[in-house]
Amino acid sequence: MNTANQRLFNQTDKGSNLVEQEVQRDDIGFGTKLTDSRSRLVNQDGTFNIVRVNGTLWDRLNVYNRLITMGWLQFMSWLVVFYVTANTFFAGVYMLAGPDMLKAASEKALYSPFWKCFFFSSQTLTTVGYGHIAPDSFLTSSIAAFESMVGLLAFALATGLLYGRFSRSVAHIRFSKQAVLAPYLDVNGWMFRIINTRSNQLVNLEVSVSMSRLEPRADGTLYRKYYGLSLERNKVAFFPTNWTIVHPITQNSPLYGCTPEDLEASDTEFLISLQALDDTFVQNVHTRFSYRFDEVLWGYKFRPMFDGTQTMPIQLDLTKLDDVQEAPLN
Repeated sequence: MNTANQRLFNQTDKGSNLVEQEVQRDDIGFGTKLTDSRSRLVNQDGTFNIVRVNGTLWDRLNVYNRLITMGWLQFMSWLVVFYVTANTFFAGVYMLAGPDMLKAASEKALYSPFWKCFFFSSQTLTTVGYGHIAPDSFLTSSIAAFESMVGLLAFALATGLLYGRFSRSVAHIRFSKQAVLAPYLDVNGWMFRIINTRSNQLVNLEVSVSMSRLEPRADGTLYRKYYGLSLERNKVAFFPTNWTIVHPITQNSPLYGCTPEDLEASDTEFLISLQALDDTFVQNVHTRFSYRFDEVLWGYKFRPMFDGTQTMPIQLDLTKLDDVQEAPLN
């Protein structure tokens, strides 16, 4: 083989090795270039700590998703704001058309021309139509007809949003505020605890845990590497009580031989993904959570959440989810 062919063969072989290494690299979707150690990758409310910029206005607004996922108080507040704004707008339109073009059974009870237009708008928008105010010209009748169509469409959308919010299945799972590193059998284990706060039943729960940390390359630059943590049990058929998820720290564990200082220096974060089937809605639900290096208690274990009696039904105290006690490590 001549020198040129040998060089080409070496480059091809090196490229194949690099591609193979890249294919085998563990990555849960964040990539290796997120090396900022000032914040977490996954917030504890399950959202990703990523902000998209330079997108289109409609994509940034994401109206439907916001209206479905926002809190009930905020959602109802937006409905009230829309209702008042729409009626105020149409009241202004009727004022421009001339409030005298709206015939009222009794002018004394309407206080002012604006309020006459506002209340007529609210009755038209909702198609209530009490009858004591009526349009008295072709122009106001046309405006009222258009407003009635807007009202029908708007309330149809509001009804769909309400149904979507009620029918949307959400995993009401609480995670312990802190993970612990405690003795487990003849080794130690990294563990956290979860509980279903609602009375609905979740079945076929499956959880996966990944560990993210910064590691140096050969040239000294840092990159983020991910390790899938093997669990004592990653799936259960039923979830009636609490569940403590355990990663045994054996010689094959990326946590083997680590100290709290090591986790802090490498900006370690534990990323958790959980999915289950909600038997009430017969829908899959999922949630995410994370623990950073400073949210791990070393040498502690969780206290039982049961009341200690053997009587049925068993009482599970949700306030004890975060209770821990000291436990010397192995």
